[in-house]
Amino acid sequence: MFKVLVMDGISDMGIQLLYDAADVEVDKKNGLSEDELVAIIPDYDAILVRSATKVTERIMGAGNRLKVVGRAGVGVDNIDLEAATKRGIVVINAPDGNTIATCELTFAMIMSTARMIPQAYKKTVGGEWDRKTFVGVELRNKVIGILGMGRIGSEVAKRAKVFGMEVLGYDPFLTEERAEQMGVKLGTVNDICSKADFITVHTPLTNETRHMISRPQFELMKKGARIVNCARGGIIDEMALVEAIEAGIVAGAAFDVFESEPPAADHPFLNNPRIIVTPHLGASTIEAQENVAIDVSEEVLHILREEPFKNAVNMPPVPANVLNALQPYFNLGEKLGDFLGQTVDTAVSEITVNYSGDLTDVDTSPLTRYIVKGVLQHQLEGVNVVNAMHLAKSRNLNIVVQKSSASKTFTNLVSVTLKTKNEQFTLAGTLLSGYGERIVQIDQYPVDFAPEGNLLLISHNDKPGIIGKVGTLLGSNDVNIATMQVGRKVIGGSAIMVLTIDKHTPQNVLEQLAALPELTNVREFSL
Repeated sequence: MFKVLVMDGISDMGIQLLYDAADVEVDKKNGLSEDELVAIIPDYDAILVRSATKVTERIMGAGNRLKVVGRAGVGVDNIDLEAATKRGIVVINAPDGNTIATCELTFAMIMSTARMIPQAYKKTVGGEWDRKTFVGVELRNKVIGILGMGRIGSEVAKRAKVFGMEVLGYDPFLTEERAEQMGVKLGTVNDICSKADFITVHTPLTNETRHMISRPQFELMKKGARIVNCARGGIIDEMALVEAIEAGIVAGAAFDVFESEPPAADHPFLNNPRIIVTPHLGASTIEAQENVAIDVSEEVLHILREEPFKNAVNMPPVPANVLNALQPYFNLGEKLGDFLGQTVDTAVSEITVNYSGDLTDVDTSPLTRYIVKGVLQHQLEGVNVVNAMHLAKSRNLNIVVQKSSASKTFTNLVSVTLKTKNEQFTLAGTLLSGYGERIVQIDQYPVDFAPEGNLLLISHNDKPGIIGKVGTLLGSNDVNIATMQVGRKVIGGSAIMVLTIDKHTPQNVLEQLAALPELTNVREFSL
């Protein structure tokens, strides 16, 4: 018998699968302290929690039988992932259960901004019969821009089509073919901001998506645009939004999330008649709460019975012989994927990984997961080495793994190629004794540099004086060069230079670099 401890008032309907399982015994408890959990956890094989219970290293250390921690929800901030991974405890969540709830809240917000329903309600119950102030707009024949076409964004698109709206979508991993099937026209963030009457965001909050919509984007918007955020606080620049409303650009906004929650009492959203706010209600439906409990219950059963599972948010145990051979390459693999993930702006259709040398003698699938994680993590939330392959498959992203027994120049070489509809980019790396992780090839160019810190990749024509002009421009803007690598195939042909710099390069400096004669492309990377 497996014993499962259920905490935090998770509904009985949601965990009925566990009650019905012949090989599972369920105990429900609430409000236990860390000391109380430490005392009883040795008896359990699994623990299910929501956000109230913190599953600490101390608790997991006492769980001699503990195989899985399940979070009935998306966030796992209350679970010590590092401690779980060290002990071989799988941590799972339920990322799909709140999809419809969040989608429907988004549409409620869209309609509320269009017709100013909360504002009209407030005046009416306050004794004012004011019809003239609340003249709204219809959704039919309007353009809606959806930034992030994952589970929730796709559901919003379906409903928008039913309302007779034209749908524009942005998602780096959405192909034109898939978008056409969904009836969605693809565009860039700026395209959408300039054309959409309604804009809703459904991306994770990452370094790339923070303030995705800020002053430059508001300046592109048509007068009367409306903005909705039921995803993550910080995707939209809150202060820039207030300015856009005051300038008459944005007619209304609706936010379920804030950069800091709960917002301060003097937050400008709270007293602005053009902004509707709610207290992070995206997953707050009876159905969503039951769905996340059902999802996590299914996964717990799979793990306890040693069946295939998904939605893990940490690394499962790897056989010792495989781990010993591959562990030195895990960070290199993730850095290769990370670098490649920053090279493309359009949908990735295929990732090809080629292993050569001694790496062909072991199962390299754990290393492949690190590479795919690195590629996906810039645009998808919660990507990890366990769910990376599942997320890639759900995005119709093809993963090709090839092996060759010998490497011409290195004992072991990991080469990764990223393909989009119109281009491909290749990166190769290895481990050098005494030097550690090195990137040794970018496309056809040989290089040799450490994949770390702030990097500038500059494509240029191989002409005298180019390197000097780049160095002078950076120096005059207080950007210090730590290392430089130059790669070329033939004298006077195309070439690249890779610069390691001490700090982030300001956007205006990147633009000055791009304007230099003979430079064909300038891109900054952070590893």
